[in-house]
Amino acid sequence: MILLFPFFVALSTALKPLKEVYTSPPHWIPHKLWWRNFTDVWIKYPLAQYFVNSFIIASGATVFNIILCIPAAYAVSRLKFYGRRTLLFSFLVVQMFSPIIVVISLFKIFAKLGLVDTLSSLIIVNTVFTLAFSIWMLNGYFSTIPIEIEEAALIDGCTRLKTITRIILPIALPGVVTTLIYTFITAWNEFMFALTLINTAAKRPLTLGLYDLVGRWEVQWQYLTAASLFAIAPVIILFILIEKQLVKGLAGGAIKG
Repeated sequence: MILLFPFFVALSTALKPLKEVYTSPPHWIPHKLWWRNFTDVWIKYPLAQYFVNSFIIASGATVFNIILCIPAAYAVSRLKFYGRRTLLFSFLVVQMFSPIIVVISLFKIFAKLGLVDTLSSLIIVNTVFTLAFSIWMLNGYFSTIPIEIEEAALIDGCTRLKTITRIILPIALPGVVTTLIYTFITAWNEFMFALTLINTAAKRPLTLGLYDLVGRWEVQWQYLTAASLFAIAPVIILFILIEKQLVKGLAGGAIKG
């Protein structure tokens, strides 16, 4: 109830006219449901473009993350090499540091590469900053798969690549889906790097676009909460569609590290 209360407040505010938003003392249930806030914010602000930009960034980061983390996690879980345990813990060390520490350095690098104010820069950043945890999470899931299954496939003539694509990945699908959702949601919700790297209004993701609703002298709370509810809708729908796979992946990956 405590966690859901802010969502209730957001919904209540989104359904109030402007005068009722600033009523003191406030009331939780709107006297009149003001559905126009949802249509007005969609018409007055380019939310559709923001949605497209966020989808491109989140999808691009997710695809690149999956392409990179699957072979890396498989190598860490299956191949025995010197420094393997140190490498695994280095992934966790990376997660300990706040991204704000490197934001200025990253801006200078992207400026040299000519990638400032491009969606590509945000795709790269989100891929990099979700990769370490994705490898750790997927490694835990790969470690639960009996190695005898792979050995039998290799004896039957399968190459290492065929073993991964035809046997390991279908078994590890819940873990892969969990990693996919984690990456997508992280990239969808990212704000700091978008604020730093994007200058053009037409290239803003949704999180940065919502910031336009915060004015210097006034915050349009009825529009801001309505747009925020629009923003969380795709994530909720995605979670509902693959909830079973997500729960399996989280449970499976927690067994071993």
